[in-house]
Amino acid sequence: MSTTRNVAVIVGSLRKESLNRKLALALQKIAPDSLKLNIVEIGNLPLYNQDFDPDPPQPAHDFKQQIQNADAVLFITPEYNRSVPGVLKNAIDIASRPYGQSAWDGKPGAVISVSPGAIGGFGANHHLRQSLVFLNVPVMQQPEAYIGGAGNLFNDNGDIANDSTRDFMQKFLQSFAQWVERNAPR
Repeated sequence: MSTTRNVAVIVGSLRKESLNRKLALALQKIAPDSLKLNIVEIGNLPLYNQDFDPDPPQPAHDFKQQIQNADAVLFITPEYNRSVPGVLKNAIDIASRPYGQSAWDGKPGAVISVSPGAIGGFGANHHLRQSLVFLNVPVMQQPEAYIGGAGNLFNDNGDIANDSTRDFMQKFLQSFAQWVERNAPR
């Protein structure tokens, strides 16, 4: 794989000290050279309103453009009430509308759920996958990534402190790089 693929990283939490954002930043450091991970911010997006489809507010327009320009998407999300946070669902809606003009269409994707709890955001991970199927995002099936116990995951430098988790995330990213190459639109 000699091509570097631009990956839009969507972090599903807006919290300043978000474990999900910390993981996204740590993954940027260990990603293979074939993937350039870029966090695409969702905190300034307006609530989706179909009335804006013909002329969306600038933040919505810019967000959709960033997704369109990406080669692939990586979602890193917490679990809220056995689903994804509302801000993440809003971002998905903004870039998928108006109907038939989805920026997500055909972009290879992957999902990582992160939680301080033991099951690692399993519900959010699978709920998000349901939406991505409808949006025609071919989502990497294996390996799956449910990162539990994330409250103790990072060292003072923001790196993944646990060797087995760091090794797993490196393998996950290698698999994702291969997935992107196989599924990226030509």
